[in-house]
Amino acid sequence: MSTPERFRLEISGAVQGVGFRPHVFRLASEKNLAGWVGNSSAGLTVEIEGPADACADFLHAIRSAPPPNASVHDINVSRCRLEGAAHFVIRASTLEPGDAATEILPDLATCPDCIREIFDPANRRYLYPFTNCTQCGPRFSIIKSLPWDRENTTMRGYAMCAACRSEFDSPGDRRFHAQPNACAECGPTLAFTDEHGSEHAIDEEALERAAAAIEAGQIVAVKGIGGFQLIADARSTAAIATLRERKHRPGKPFALMMPDVETVRYHCELSALEEQLLTSVRAPIVLLQRRSRSTLPAQLAPGNPNLGVMLPCSPLHHLLIRRIGFPVIATSGNISNEPLCIENKEVFDRLAGVADAFLIHDRPIARPVDDSVVRAAADRELVLRLARGYAPISLGGAMPPVLATGGDQKAALAVAGSFGIRCGQHLGELGSEPAQRVFAEQCREFPDLCGVRATAVACDLHPDYHGTRWAEGSDLPMIRVQHHHAHIAACLAEHGITTEVLGVSWDGTGYGEDGTVWGGEFLLATQEEFQRIAHLRTFRLPGGDLAVRQPRYAALGLLEEIGVSVADTPLAVAFTAEELAVARTQIERDIKAPRTSSAGRLFDAVAALLGLRLRNEFEAQAAMDLEFTASIAKGEAKLARMRIGDDGVVDWAPVIRSLLEAIQSGAAVSAIAAEFIVVMSESIVELARRTGKSTIALSGGCFQNVRLLEITVARLRAGGFTPAWPQRLPPNDGGLGLGQAVVAAARLRNQVS
Repeated sequence: MSTPERFRLEISGAVQGVGFRPHVFRLASEKNLAGWVGNSSAGLTVEIEGPADACADFLHAIRSAPPPNASVHDINVSRCRLEGAAHFVIRASTLEPGDAATEILPDLATCPDCIREIFDPANRRYLYPFTNCTQCGPRFSIIKSLPWDRENTTMRGYAMCAACRSEFDSPGDRRFHAQPNACAECGPTLAFTDEHGSEHAIDEEALERAAAAIEAGQIVAVKGIGGFQLIADARSTAAIATLRERKHRPGKPFALMMPDVETVRYHCELSALEEQLLTSVRAPIVLLQRRSRSTLPAQLAPGNPNLGVMLPCSPLHHLLIRRIGFPVIATSGNISNEPLCIENKEVFDRLAGVADAFLIHDRPIARPVDDSVVRAAADRELVLRLARGYAPISLGGAMPPVLATGGDQKAALAVAGSFGIRCGQHLGELGSEPAQRVFAEQCREFPDLCGVRATAVACDLHPDYHGTRWAEGSDLPMIRVQHHHAHIAACLAEHGITTEVLGVSWDGTGYGEDGTVWGGEFLLATQEEFQRIAHLRTFRLPGGDLAVRQPRYAALGLLEEIGVSVADTPLAVAFTAEELAVARTQIERDIKAPRTSSAGRLFDAVAALLGLRLRNEFEAQAAMDLEFTASIAKGEAKLARMRIGDDGVVDWAPVIRSLLEAIQSGAAVSAIAAEFIVVMSESIVELARRTGKSTIALSGGCFQNVRLLEITVARLRAGGFTPAWPQRLPPNDGGLGLGQAVVAAARLRNQVS
């Protein structure tokens, strides 16, 4: 028998809320080792004592085979003095002062074992909508503080019954130390109410009433994992029209929840990667190409060839969808541009006149967590909205303590500390007072959850961003980060790139260092600094924000810039004489007509010139129409290429002139749209050749355009370059917080050194 030894393990990573303590307990017991395991703010602490060979086997097993859903970043092993311990136990958690180095686990979709239980009439959790175990269930949406123990979650008010306590205490049970463990005897309950909040049914009958209401064409507000969803029959044009009117959402696509993969495959094309994303433990909304045989109404996603689809992600959703048996709309429970509803006491006021009935429960939600949105692009997952199942996410190594406020659109916070940078969930748009209140709450709560006392706050350069104004009132030193540098820095941080790259940052709007509106930028950039070496030619936006809402005005600014009369283009019929006169006066006198280098506005303008979209009903709708039209290109169209001057101006004038000629010659609009995207991509490759940088980072909202992204990636690779683009975090403004935190932390480190 080998000599006895004792070791201490400090394990960091996603190691709480994944059944790691039970896993360690069982492993130690199998190898007859004594000692203990416990949660701490640093992650997981383990001490083992026993024969040296058994200890070595234990260490190998921990490193090579952690439990499912766990992610081990580091294991620090040290020898300890023998204590002569006889047993292995799970100790009470400890919380040391300082950063919470352990990752905070996202909410996890219901595992197959729990699904089997809720549909098994012989099981004591039959039809129980809050079933979970160590491998699934709520995490980020219910945790109030670390470590991951029941008393630190919104489940603290539910005392486990004897049967649940027995599971929780039994090493051989999969609910051994499952913190949200509950059943119908001791856990949260379900209620069905009318629009006034009057309760009409509870538990199983509540579920039946909700299903019947949806089948009858009503809109039901359902309290999900991280907030309310509005559920309606996706087959009903009447229900769709009613929901659009009540939610003030005239054209933006609705997300769908389908019963199973077979239903998804009937309505949508589904690649192996897309199926993997759809069925993963993260259970996001996946953007899929709609099949021609689909019988679902076009009004679900007007003019859009894609459907945003998810599968049931919680026991409540599984039970409801199994009872209904058909696809439903599952959209965020709010009025457009307002924050997600999460509290029972507010939902009857905020969704009054929107929902006909409510399916609520009494488990509190700690913070709003919307549904994540992803799509497949360039054979990789592309995250468009970081939320349920994905947030929070941690990247990088130790950094100074910083809070980053992100942007005003697709707002999301980031916090830096000893654990690296932790990125929070999508908070939505900050244009309304309720949204700003939620943002301020999260600016306080998210750093606290991470155990960080920020010594600085990073924000955008834009003086009117709500995050910038919050930073100004925070009494913390401010570090202002240029918008497009933040996009590129986020991409570099995600991929661990520390060298200088050519960063291509294309989006709709970003405040430039010269006070103008940037958006089509070529930057030599590192995680700390950047130099603007080129940009798209600027043009004016008559009406300012009006040109964002109505791409016809962006197109008018484009034409005026190159001296082309709108009367000589298809756009002539898009304006009244009065509208043209006002817009031209704004341009000539520089009144509400800012100059911009925006790639996003250029895409909008081209969409308008091609007659695809004159007015946007939601953000980037015109650019999306251009992408969709290009994807069905018929024939070919030849366009001139960008002219790149020695001054770094990437001039689109030759492209626009040849585009107008192509329209006049009768070329197919789809072919012109496809060729325009190729021309835009080629300008990136040409700038890459001129700079000689081997790595090209692509970021900004324009790279949500999968056609642009895939063509650019392919052409860069063919040219011998290494392209990098956001994958785990959004390329849109949802990734700004990460970039701001990276830049701020680098600057603070350099100040110290």
